[in-house]
Parts: sequence; structure tokens; C-alpha cells
Amino acid sequence: MKKQKKCYIYTRVSTAIQVDGYSLDAQKDKLRKYAEYQDMIIAEEFSDEGHSGKNIKGRPEFVRMMEKVESGEDDVEYVLVFKLSRFGRNAADVLNSLQIMQDYGVNLICVEDGIDSSKDAGKLMISVLLAVAEIERENIRTQTMAGREQKAKEGKWNGGFAPYGYKLENGQLLIADDEVEVIRIIFDRYIHTNSGIRGVATYLNDNGYTKKLRQNNTIPGFSSGFIKSVLDNPVYMGKIAYGRRRTEKKIGTRNEMHIVEQDEYPIYDGCHEAIISEADWQLAHEKRTANGFLREKVHDMDHAHILSGLLKCPCCGKSLYGNIAKAHSKDKYTRYYYYCKNTLGQTGHKCTFRLNIEQTEMNRMVAAIISAMVKDDRFKSAIKKKIGTAVDTSEMEERIKALRGQLKQVSGTKTRLEHQMDNLDVSDPHYDKKVSDLQRRYDEQYDKAEAIETQIDEINTQMLSIRQEKISADNVYQLLLSFDKLYNTFTEVEQRDFVRSFIERIDIYPEKPENGCWIRNIVFNFPMPVKGKEITALPLESEATVETVVLLGRQYGRDVKCE
Repeated sequence: MKKQKKCYIYTRVSTAIQVDGYSLDAQKDKLRKYAEYQDMIIAEEFSDEGHSGKNIKGRPEFVRMMEKVESGEDDVEYVLVFKLSRFGRNAADVLNSLQIMQDYGVNLICVEDGIDSSKDAGKLMISVLLAVAEIERENIRTQTMAGREQKAKEGKWNGGFAPYGYKLENGQLLIADDEVEVIRIIFDRYIHTNSGIRGVATYLNDNGYTKKLRQNNTIPGFSSGFIKSVLDNPVYMGKIAYGRRRTEKKIGTRNEMHIVEQDEYPIYDGCHEAIISEADWQLAHEKRTANGFLREKVHDMDHAHILSGLLKCPCCGKSLYGNIAKAHSKDKYTRYYYYCKNTLGQTGHKCTFRLNIEQTEMNRMVAAIISAMVKDDRFKSAIKKKIGTAVDTSEMEERIKALRGQLKQVSGTKTRLEHQMDNLDVSDPHYDKKVSDLQRRYDEQYDKAEAIETQIDEINTQMLSIRQEKISADNVYQLLLSFDKLYNTFTEVEQRDFVRSFIERIDIYPEKPENGCWIRNIVFNFPMPVKGKEITALPLESEATVETVVLLGRQYGRDVKCE
């Protein structure tokens, strides 16, 4: 008896919904029928939905298939794809992947193209098709860019959202009456006052102006970045710029691209009405150029903003970030603070928290709280019991077992329906109706099977997440047992990474309380055994709790007064 050959099936679509016969279901159906016709056994099916064929990095199922090919565990001889373009579009990637497959005795069959890489003619055809596809793709890109440049030369808008102050009607830019005042104020304030970009944003935010929310605007306030984008855009003086940003290939990579701002680019007369005069735009441009110096950065390789992003603003709820005050001529001392960006008009959000909190003080305060917490004998005892204990996933495992039983029933129903369809009498006057009814019921079983398999995958993912979290928690617990011995030996970068591993957020007061303790609450990533209870948050609002901070303040370099 002739041994049946094994194969993998690979399908891909670039978008979640793809038509014209290239949908995942259409590809799978075609490949399954081909495998059946060729008397092949399908060892496994791989499918990438919504992934481009430009390179293989973004296609997880393709990568997994190649790993299985290299392992040889299924002893397959072929990979079946609908068309060569479904396998990949980049010539180098496709040929490299194909060479790896053939090194392990696996060939590629492109069913629709009639290509078999096990034959010399098939290898040649693959090389030719790939070369043609790459040339065609580059030609399309060149033609598209040429078309866009020609459109700019004609003064027409090149697509995308209309810039603030304008609206799009039939592809043409028209002044938006409800937005144009803001644009005129931005240029007027920037040109005729001493205000910089931040000052203009602050003026708008403080004087009742709100930014209209539309497709590319999500914040009603005015940010520094928004003001900068307005001042730098020639569209407001009635011009169309082409190539202000270009997509360029990253040097040292084969397929990776990135957007690069251009220092020089052509500007053409636009068909649209200007909002400000060319003379005013030039005045703004000259001021931007004069003020566009690079501020000297203070960069200490040994310093890290340990609590940046963990501390939360008590007024707007956003994260506090690290800030640096350059060394003064008097004491030559560089100072580090935590501050809220929203108070400076940088983000467009409103915030009244104006304080800069010294980092050293806050860092020591948090370290003292954690040290006091882990020094408790009950904490140590509870942590030791938690480390290495198995997580209870028995309910999930039972659920999977039940679902697999349901899946088996669905499979049995499908088999019975197949037999019924095979045994129908074609001479039966109701044959077509019976076939249609059986097919409908058969399709319903596929839907049920897919829903059950999705549930199984979701539960498996949950179990994996729980186990990974347990491993992470165990590592953190081990370090916490030795917190006092280790923390001060860490570099600031290591201290930052360690603190982030078990703290989710730190809430503070809007003003420093009389007891000196800024911290109101600490939220942990994992349950912590404090005072005999499992907690995920440690409130420091009661005096009894606050007293714990005093215990070890001196150990961290300075008294932390919270009593």
C-alpha cells in the first residue's frame, strides 16, 4: 500500500476581511480539496489573518510553521498555499524560507499558480514571479508618489485629514468658520508678543478657547505640540508643501521603514484660501528658527527617575515624570524632581498641580515604606509560604475537559451528517432540499466547533497568564525578603526596575501633609501579605499606618517625618 504524504496548509489575508476569492475560508477550502485530490494528509493548518506579506516578522503563524518544519516533528513533505503571494511578497524572505524548507526535505506547492518547488521548472517560476512582483510593487509606489507630487504642484490637497482651521469638501480645502479664529490667534500671539509656543498654548487654554474634537484631535485643550504643528505648516499662508515627511528605509535593515522629517522640501501655490498672510507666516518662521536652539540636556548615566510613571498626579490623575534642574553656579548641584506635564500646557490637558517634588525625598519615602512592610515577621512568614505553591487552575482544567467533550459530540454529529449526505438517493424528488438542509446543519456544526475551540484557547491563555504571573510574583517575593540587604546596593536603574516589578501606582496628596508623608496609597501588582491580610493596596491615610514609615527612614539616608 502506497504511503500517504503529509502536508501543512498555510493561508493568509492582508486585512481581516478580504474578498475576490482570497478570503481565508476560500483559501482553506481550495487547499483542503487539493490535498484530498492528491491523497495527502493535512498534518496542521496555519493561518495569518490581517498580516502583510511584506516580511515574515509580522506573521506569527508563518514563523510557527517554519519552526515546525525545522523540527521535523510531523514528517511533512509539502506546504500548500493558495498562491505564491499568500506565502510572501518579499523576494528575499520567500526564497530564504523556501531554501530552509528544502533543507529539511519540504517543498512548496502554490495550488492556484500551478507551481511545485520540487520540480526545476517550479523553482524557476517562483524566482521569476517574485522578481516581477517586486518590480510591480516598486512601480506602483513610484507612480503613486509621482501622482501625489503632481497634485501638490497643481496646488491641490494630497489627502488625509484637513489641517485644523480647514474642512474638506469634495477633496478641496475650505476655511472652517468654527476653527479659523484659533489659527489667527496662534499666529498673532506668537508674532506680536513675547510668548513662545508654550505661552501661546497657555493663553488659549486660560482664556476659554477649546479645540474642536475631530478625527485627528482627541484633546479639547491646546498643547505645545499642536501650536508647533500650526506654526510650521505652510498651508495657512495658502501653500501646499510636498515631502515634509518621507518614508525611508532604515539603514541596516531589509524591509523596515520609518518616517523622517525633511529639512528642505518644495512648496507650491495652493488652490485654497489662505488664513494668514505670507508675510506673517515668514515672521513666525523666522522666530521659530531663532528660538529653535537645542537646550543643553543634563544626562547622568547613573541616574534614573525611579518613580517616574508610578506616581499619579493628585489633581488630574495622570502620571508624574522626572524633571531635571541644571546645576546652579552657586552650588554646582543638579536637582531632580517629579512633576505633572499637564501644568505646563505641553499636553493640552488642564491641571492645577504646580509643585515639583524632590526625587530624593520621594524615593527614600517609598523605600522606607516598603522596608517597614517587609520587616514585619508576619510578612516574611506569609511570603515564604506563598513561594513555590502551585496555582489552582483545577476549575479551568475541568472546564476545558467539558468543552473537549462537547467538541467530540460536535465532531460525531458532523460525521453522521456526512454519512447522511453520502447516502442520499439522487433520484429522490426532494434531493436538493434534503442536501440543502443537511448542508445547513453541517455548517452549524462548524460554527459550534469554532466557538468551542475559541473558548478552549481563551481558557488556556488565562491559565498560562496565571502561571506566568505566579512565576513573576515568586521572583519578586524572593527579592522582597532580602529588601534591606539588596536595595541600597542596586544602581538607580536597578532600583527603578525592581520597584516597577511589584508596584502598579502610587497616589499622593495635593499638598504635603503636616506629618511630612506625601504618599496616600500604594497599589501593588501582586497580592501582598500585610498585617495578616492579603492586600493589593496599602492606604497610608491613618496615623497608625503612617507610623510605619518612620521606622526605617534614617536607613535610607535621611529622616522621613511621617509621625
